[in-house]
Amino acid sequence: MEVDLIFKIATIGIIVAVLNQVLIRSGREEQAMLTTLTGLIVVLMMVVTQIKELFDTIKYLFEL
Repeated sequence: MEVDLIFKIATIGIIVAVLNQVLIRSGREEQAMLTTLTGLIVVLMMVVTQIKELFDTIKYLFEL
């Protein structure tokens, strides 16, 4: 796993947390929830890509 991926996920988490707090304080709970959901989807897409690469590497190693 690349260290850059961990930093990207942490950065997205910090940005989403700040935006979430700002939106909740201004009374926009729906937008805060959508922001959190969007951040989660972006991170999941990044992780799914890495998992796919892992399975491809395992497949190549065992020549399946």
